[in-house]
Amino acid sequence: MSTPLRTRNTAAYYFQAVASFVVSTGATVLGIAYLPVNAWERAFLGLGLLYTITSAITLAKVVRDKQEESQLIGRVDQARLDKLLAEHDLFKVDVP
Repeated sequence: MSTPLRTRNTAAYYFQAVASFVVSTGATVLGIAYLPVNAWERAFLGLGLLYTITSAITLAKVVRDKQEESQLIGRVDQARLDKLLAEHDLFKVDVP
């Protein structure tokens, strides 16, 4: 029976993802802050940015949960198949 290898993210990959998120969010916030518009329009754009960020985080969580669910179902199916194959005896002859 082969067990799937568990992939782990390195510290550098984690840092790069966090840094990318911080830089992109910061640049967008600065862009909104320096726009030549009134406060209400800035507030509207800020709320739009906040909604986009929370939606992206939720989407990432849903995709991760779906992937973990499919891996778990695959392991359960593999365990059932292994049990079935272990219980089956090729040399057993059924005599009536």
